[in-house]
Amino acid sequence: MKDVNHEHEILRIDDAFKSKKTQDKLIISNDIFTELSKNNEKKIVLTKGVAGIGKTVSVHRLILDWAEGNTNQDIHCVFLLPFREINLMTNEDFSLHELLLEFYPELNDLEKSKLYKECKIAFIFDGLDESRLPINFKSRSLNTVEKKASVDVLFTSLVKGTLLPSALVWVTSRPAAANQIPPQYVGLFTEVRGFTDQQKEEYFRKRFTDESLSSRIISHMKMSRSLYIMCHIPVFCWITATVLQDILSENNEENISTTLTEMYIHFLLIQMEMKNQKYDEQEERERTEHLRINEKNFLS
Repeated sequence: MKDVNHEHEILRIDDAFKSKKTQDKLIISNDIFTELSKNNEKKIVLTKGVAGIGKTVSVHRLILDWAEGNTNQDIHCVFLLPFREINLMTNEDFSLHELLLEFYPELNDLEKSKLYKECKIAFIFDGLDESRLPINFKSRSLNTVEKKASVDVLFTSLVKGTLLPSALVWVTSRPAAANQIPPQYVGLFTEVRGFTDQQKEEYFRKRFTDESLSSRIISHMKMSRSLYIMCHIPVFCWITATVLQDILSENNEENISTTLTEMYIHFLLIQMEMKNQKYDEQEERERTEHLRINEKNFLS
């Protein structure tokens, strides 16, 4: 029998984060297609990152800046296709145009021939790790937007470049699922790595206008090595800010002991309270009452 590992598994995140090569190039999301086009005929970007690290936020940031005319204005159309929604469309064959109409009905008002022949298009497939498609890059490929096929064939045809070779494709995924796309089809590999130690502090100072509160939260975060490491994930900074703001507003003590488990429980209680206020039309409920009401949800 192997020795028991007494160190929390999240501490491995710290080692992985520190071991990244410092010579890697920093690319902001708005420049991702520009970097792809540099001396590269392939049109695919593959971005990986752990859950909550900011992949979807990066996607939405690019789309928003593009829509506001601030970046990537050489692209005429950007289509966001989340795998979470694509999963609901696996029992029917579509042409590419029919698939896009499911997400963007307003395309009916555009002339189809001009859209695919004259426009520069970018497809963003968000969350490959959530895909339930039987992705197989050795299966048949499509080469026209009129032909119908299963959604997985449409996806692989776009990635391989047989369908709309001029189109740009950006795929995001958690690391474990990223290898579903063969590397020979990818022109640019990127990774979202989260906050540095300095950015963690910047997040809390920008989150709260009360400097005393932000300083107390930062101090508490640094007291727990596990919490400090986890806060390199932006969504965990948000959870930490939500929980500690609630705790510290009711407790003036400097040293407050909260384990990660206690923080998760406290965050869950806060979300339950918000849910009950919103949907049960009552301003306040005792938290013990929340637990009783939601007992079935926890046990299921």
